[in-house]
Amino acid sequence: MKRLLISLLSLLLLSFYLTACQATESEQVETEEGGEEVHTDEEHDHQEDSESRMEAPEDIEIEGVADHYHTGDTIELTATLDEDSQFDHWHWYSREGKNGEWEVVSGQETETFTDEATVDGLEIKAVLFDNDHEPSVQSEPVEVVIDDHHGDDEESQQIYEGYFEDSQVEDRELSDWEGDWQSVYPYLLSGDLDEVFETKAEDGEMTEEEYKEYYTTGYETDLDRIIIEDEKVTFIENDNEYSGTYASDGYEILDYEAGNRGVRFIFEFVDGSDEMPQYIQFSDHNIFPTESYHFHLYWGDDREELLEEVTNWPTYYPSDLDEEGIVRDLLAH
Repeated sequence: MKRLLISLLSLLLLSFYLTACQATESEQVETEEGGEEVHTDEEHDHQEDSESRMEAPEDIEIEGVADHYHTGDTIELTATLDEDSQFDHWHWYSREGKNGEWEVVSGQETETFTDEATVDGLEIKAVLFDNDHEPSVQSEPVEVVIDDHHGDDEESQQIYEGYFEDSQVEDRELSDWEGDWQSVYPYLLSGDLDEVFETKAEDGEMTEEEYKEYYTTGYETDLDRIIIEDEKVTFIENDNEYSGTYASDGYEILDYEAGNRGVRFIFEFVDGSDEMPQYIQFSDHNIFPTESYHFHLYWGDDREELLEEVTNWPTYYPSDLDEEGIVRDLLAH
């Protein structure tokens, strides 16, 4: 009897073993005969792709790249294809400058990319892989430009806020403001800047409506556009265009009631249209030679009277900057 039980138990164990082996063989045959094999990122090193065989047509467009960012801004990008694709295996890569090595960005595995702006000159690209983990298409790299304008160190921040010594101020050339500039006043009138006033009211001392009224007075102007090239300044006002050449007439340091200070860099009319003012005065929060990114402008025929104007400060940004870029910059300051 005891031998019989042992024999039956042995047969039962053998039966289980053979059944398991048959199931395993069946799965292997199914895979070899056309069944889909499941891949995971753990089985495939995308870092190797970035360094060795990242060759694919550049048929992806990246949308959402800003003209520039400030340190800490959110980068939001979207990869788009001209034609629909059956693949949805995305990865994003970055490198620090053109001479850096591409590295896969962890956690960015859809057609959208979100990260914080921390590295100036960072290049980013998107790659779409096929089911065999081969690069199907990719984008051209886009560059992240970080420009904090007033710097991110304590001294630069103090200067931007108007706290500096006379000895720190230096003469500047008109070339610091060279470019094609647009007034922000039309954006205020259209309501595009309401987000700025709402944000200021959250931590400021005025209501949203009061901030809007304050900036309406400050930004108000009919001078829609300014073009500065070499020593020539062109005003475009109500579709009328006037030009003149200007030469430096030094600078003036102004002390404000709030306790901070400002500098007006002054240029005097030399030759050109009779409609051009005798003086133009720039204020851009900088106090020594540097390329300007935005500025407040004062103009007229009385040099001293202009220095007393502190309530109306028409403000200009690059003409190629859109509404989103202007709002982002105003929110950063």
